[in-house]
Amino acid sequence: MKKVSAVISGIALCICTQTAPAAEPIRIAVTGPYSGPSSPMGQSMLAGVRLAISEMNLGGGLLGRQLVLVEKDDKGDPATGKEVVEAAIRQDKVVAGLGVVNTGVALASLKGYQDARVPVIVNVATGSSVARQFFPPAIPDSYVFRNSASDDIQAAMIVREAVKRGRYTKLAIFHDSTPYGEQGRDQLTRELAALELKPVAVESFAPGTRDLATNLQRAREAGAEAILTYAIGPELAVIANSRAKMGWKVPMIGSWPLSLPNFIDAAGKNAEGARMPQSFVEAANNYRRTSFISAYHHADGSKRIPSAVSAAQGYDSALLLIAAISQAGSTEGPKIRAALENLQKPVYGVITTYSPPFSKDDHEAISENMVLMGEVKQGQVAFAHPDDEKRSLLVHRKPKVQPVN
Repeated sequence: MKKVSAVISGIALCICTQTAPAAEPIRIAVTGPYSGPSSPMGQSMLAGVRLAISEMNLGGGLLGRQLVLVEKDDKGDPATGKEVVEAAIRQDKVVAGLGVVNTGVALASLKGYQDARVPVIVNVATGSSVARQFFPPAIPDSYVFRNSASDDIQAAMIVREAVKRGRYTKLAIFHDSTPYGEQGRDQLTRELAALELKPVAVESFAPGTRDLATNLQRAREAGAEAILTYAIGPELAVIANSRAKMGWKVPMIGSWPLSLPNFIDAAGKNAEGARMPQSFVEAANNYRRTSFISAYHHADGSKRIPSAVSAAQGYDSALLLIAAISQAGSTEGPKIRAALENLQKPVYGVITTYSPPFSKDDHEAISENMVLMGEVKQGQVAFAHPDDEKRSLLVHRKPKVQPVN
């Protein structure tokens, strides 16, 4: 990932030396965990944002000004996340924000953007309450938007995959003790209740846990036929490896971090078959995706994007923000927010064509029809089912909300 930074920095330096902008640059905050357990998500997201911004700057910038990213590492820690957001707003004078990977960090830090009336597009965190924290009627205008598949979408897909496709009725839930994991547990439980099912076991564990044999044994004794997961990554590998050591061949179906390298690489062959919702699978099956994947690998020198979902959502979130600033013709927060809620032209992203992504009453860009099931196959994330691969060839637009009679 350091190579990505070096390549993009070199491009930016070349631009600055050849066509130094007369006006002040437009500063945009990009916060995320660039170190620590969540870094595969944070670094991939940042690389995606950098690609979009560098493309814009190569074309001359925006409103006659260059775009500059104010990159701050929140380390996946809520307190640090709050500090870096406040510093970006007060000290660096950013006009908007992108990023925020961990749900706990989002819940702790987004108030800074809201209070300062600085728009932010959350592009990785999926906790259901993230984009609903500051909504009417309590607060007239929300400055928090999101371009990731919320846990409302993911929990429903996980349960359908287990119950409808897998025909499993005895399910164990394994979740970490972060706000992300606890919200996920609650949503999985509600989705199961809607199908008149209860989990046969619910197991919680702290981040950093290295032994879950006792938890797995309890689930096994309860008759679990599959394990539903809501956790970040390293502990997911502990589940897979411990399950294999026990000789317990039950499937793992969980939220999207099952696609991360700190699960796949750490679990090795024991990760095979794990399934998870994905807004983006690294498959070069249309022009925009092919160009994006090629550009990422050219800059990074890698053969696999560490977190393809984070990279694609990061890239698209930058495109959405650029479109809003362009339409607003201004870097004033209220004008950017108003433009995001009423984008007049389609935005052609790598996940979908956003037309429109947001409205006054809906700050979620990604709808369920845009999300597919992925599966770990031979150490990489592929489409779980043939119909998922076929659907990925189509551009899925956000359904229009029907007026209430």
